Amino acid sequence: MHQPLPPSMEDLLGRFPRQGRVEWIGIRPLRRQPLVECASVAVTLSGLEGDHARPGKRAVTLIQAEHLPVIAALAGKGTVSASTLRRNIVVSGISLVALKDRRFRIGTVMFEGTGPCAPCSRMEELLGSGGYNAMRGHGGITASVVETGHIALGDAVSAL
Repeated sequence: MHQPLPPSMEDLLGRFPRQGRVEWIGIRPLRRQPLVECASVAVTLSGLEGDHARPGKRAVTLIQAEHLPVIAALAGKGTVSASTLRRNIVVSGISLVALKDRRFRIGTVMFEGTGPCAPCSRMEELLGSGGYNAMRGHGGITASVVETGHIALGDAVSAL
């Protein structure tokens, strides 16, 4: 009897059980200023319109909604808001780590995951002592913009 070959690593990396969903969008108009929550936003090659982000590999920052309670627990907080963590887009239902180094679509925009979004020392200020370590491994990813467009709350997040 012939045993079927197990899937290749390439096959495994390309499989997603479902699409994700945009749960929250925020822009940072100025450095160190509060984030502004948005229901929708235009996305240019530089990032979200009105955000002070750096164009290129860190044009947009994304974090996993499922990681917010983990960060809160590790920081000894009841809850942690997306705006406190200073990321642009919160998504649920799809692994952001799996989108690193690949293209994905949110709304009409195509992104490319460029790397992990490591926490900065400001997390000590915002989450308290140990906040930096509470976020390690849970900070999400950075992405560049490949095709411009619009994103809105509830939009699907799909690997390409």
